[in-house]
Amino acid sequence: MDTKVLIQSFTEFAKQKNVDRPTMIRILQDVFRAMIKKKYEHDENFDIVINADKGDLEIMRFREIVDDNSEDIWDFDKIKLSDAKKIEKDFEIGDEVAEEIKIEDFGRRAIILAKQTLVQRVKDLEKEVVINKYEDLVGEIITGEIYQILSREVLLVDNEGNEISLPRSEQIYKDKYRKGDTLRGVVTSVEMFRGNPKITLSRTSPIFLEQLFENEVPEITDGLITINKVVREPGERAKICVESYDDRIDPVGACVGMNGSRIHSIVRELQNENIDVINYTENQELYISRALSPAKITSMNIDNEEKRVSVYLKPDQVSLAIGKGGQNIKLAS
Repeated sequence: MDTKVLIQSFTEFAKQKNVDRPTMIRILQDVFRAMIKKKYEHDENFDIVINADKGDLEIMRFREIVDDNSEDIWDFDKIKLSDAKKIEKDFEIGDEVAEEIKIEDFGRRAIILAKQTLVQRVKDLEKEVVINKYEDLVGEIITGEIYQILSREVLLVDNEGNEISLPRSEQIYKDKYRKGDTLRGVVTSVEMFRGNPKITLSRTSPIFLEQLFENEVPEITDGLITINKVVREPGERAKICVESYDDRIDPVGACVGMNGSRIHSIVRELQNENIDVINYTENQELYISRALSPAKITSMNIDNEEKRVSVYLKPDQVSLAIGKGGQNIKLAS
């Protein structure tokens, strides 16, 4: 493989992977400098000029001419006068020799290794780009297409072909998966696993519910309403506590929407998960009363030292306070 073919094949591969030109040139230079260091031990006195579009490569080695008996003769950037005259007869002591090094001088094995290194460097760079992209998306909702359904996880791909994992522990148990369907979730972590980026998605995280509300309720995005707390029993029930910074805005009404228009789309996304939207208040009794809705509390005793609350209800309200499988009281607590 000659230099032109090597550089052009790498350039085409790099463009397919959306590697920008400065990065592409830097990778080429790094690989060729590594070849120089392996053969000559030093690369400080070498210049590398690359024209990636034409596939041209020029490697120049610069050395100062010294007397054959000089003590500096073993320095990497020096050349004996007698050796310099073999290149050009007119050279004298003190002159600088600029010698072009051909890629063929490195040997066939070194060229093959360079090709493999170039491909690997682009693949590593591609992984780095994916990691950096998804690190910025942790806590955000993304959409992927299901391409494989396994017992422990569902695998999706994004629009760039990156693999995303939805572990079984992060799935809503009511979800039904079909290959080719699109699915939304919140990015919880990004890490390198066995040499590849592993992007983990969740549909059970409270952050997923919080992000769904942010997408549906403009007042939250605008900062007029804030979400103080979200708790969930995924697929069954959730409670979300909201607070308004504008007295004219009812935070619960804004989150529910006209005739439930805003909350209905969220409920559908979460497989009909029942969502209680609670208006935050600094009045502890009122806050606890709202948290235990729909049960109506007769009275309560708050022990701040023990961090314990005793609530008293009429017999017909007890089951409502506890909820199905203890869900309501668990979420309220």
